[in-house]
Amino acid sequence: MKTQKGLMEQPCSECGGTLEKTYISREFEREGIKVRLSGIKAWVCKGCAEIYFQPGGADKVVKAANCLFELALAEEQHKGTLTAQV
Repeated sequence: MKTQKGLMEQPCSECGGTLEKTYISREFEREGIKVRLSGIKAWVCKGCAEIYFQPGGADKVVKAANCLFELALAEEQHKGTLTAQV
């Protein structure tokens, strides 16, 4: 299992560039409903913008987005974008 420090020291697997720790935002759409997550900690390649998460991080982002989709459906928020700060 890679540590956070170990991940940052690895070159980008796509272009060999340097990774930089930052916070990103991502928007997801499903069946016409949009949700947006912001404040997601990730490592982004300075060369090609490839995104890397700590081990298990991508699964957590998917889980958070799925929870927002469920909330949007339950509350019938089908217009606009439902946003959450992580």
